[in-house]
Parts: sequence; structure tokens; C-alpha cells
Amino acid sequence: MNPRSVLIAGIGNVFLGDDGFGVETVRALSAHELPDGVEAVDFGVRGVHLAYQLLDGYDTLVLVDATARGGAPGTLYLIEAQVRAEAGAPSPAEVGTDAGASGPQAAGPGEGPVLDGHHMSPDTVLALLDTLCAGTGATPPRRTLVLGCEPACVEEGIGLSAPVAAAVPEAVRMALDLLDPHRPAPDEHGAPGRELRRTP
Repeated sequence: MNPRSVLIAGIGNVFLGDDGFGVETVRALSAHELPDGVEAVDFGVRGVHLAYQLLDGYDTLVLVDATARGGAPGTLYLIEAQVRAEAGAPSPAEVGTDAGASGPQAAGPGEGPVLDGHHMSPDTVLALLDTLCAGTGATPPRRTLVLGCEPACVEEGIGLSAPVAAAVPEAVRMALDLLDPHRPAPDEHGAPGRELRRTP
């Protein structure tokens, strides 16, 4: 097994309220002992850095981010990106978008993704990774997941809303479950809602 097999990446802007969910969750996750070969890293808005780090080779990527999908604030989502058979890379359009960003702008023929260093959503990161892999011959992660949380507010301001802050411990448990599916299930009483699905 690749000694660096899993990367759990917290992304988001801590100055936009609930968009800091990924950062706060990875910080909380870092307080736990993680298995060998697992890295949990707070990337914040450094999506370009994340894409380049993925060129080092990882079997699985878990992106932790605020993800607006229409649920109640604090609802957690586990979304598995589908893989394009011809490219072997996750399809950015099938990953979902960051709550604090409008997503990447369309690029012209032959152009790479248009980047905004302050708003790096999962689809933008994966689009950049796809471009880098095509140019370098590197292999993207075999599996890509998004662990997302429905935000209540992504306006300018520091700190998570109450429902999103309450979802952070459950998101940590979900991440730990991904790493060890044989962990005993915690008491679900009062836990935030979950929505576990593959992208349609």
C-alpha cells in the first residue's frame, strides 16, 4: 500500500462564516490519532497547493468543505465523485460546489480551469488536478469523496453558525469511520442529519 494513501483536506475560507467548516473539522480531526498513511491537512483557500500536493500520489482523497445542496443547515453529506473512465480522474461537475464560491468559470478551448485563489471549491481543485495530471503523467487519487456540511451563512464574518458548529464532531466521526469502517457506531441521539449518497 502507498505509505501516503489517504489525504483528508479541509478547504474553505474562515472569514466567510460557515465556509470555514472544512478547516474547523480537519483541525478537530487532527486531535485524534490517525492510522499510518493518513494525513489530515488544513488547506484553507490554498487549493493550488492542494492540487500540487496530490501529485505526490494518494489512493484516496477526502475533501471536507461547506456544501450547499438544499438541506437543513448542519446536514452532513458524503458524496463520492464518479470517475471518468477515459481520463481516470474524478469529474469536477460530479463533485458538488463550495458554498462560499460560485465555482470555476468556464475555460475556453484548450485552456485550463480559471482559478481564484480565495475561492477554491472541490470542483475547481479537481479540474486543476486533472490538468496537472494530464501534463505530468501523474496518477490522480483512485477514489475521491466530499464530506460536506450544509451552511447556514457564508457572509463575511469569523465563526461557524450554531448548527454547523454542532455538526463538526459528527463530521469527525464520519471521517474516522471512513478510515476504519469497523469502529463501533456512536450514540446517534441528537446528532446532525446525514445524507450519504453518490453523486447522481
